[in-house]
Amino acid sequence: MGRDEHNKSRGRNRLAQTPKNQKSDGRDIEFSEELADYDDKIAQERSKAADKRAKNNSQK
Repeated sequence: MGRDEHNKSRGRNRLAQTPKNQKSDGRDIEFSEELADYDDKIAQERSKAADKRAKNNSQK
């Protein structure tokens, strides 16, 4: 009985990955422009700015 006895791959792909076309950016948000108030619009602008900064930082 060796140590690696339980670590054998059972299927064709042991660590299957999610296809890129099925991945999301992690955001699941419903937004109604008609129901938005001033604070919602400010928050939306801040979110866009933060996304832009994060994208720029990841490219460096």
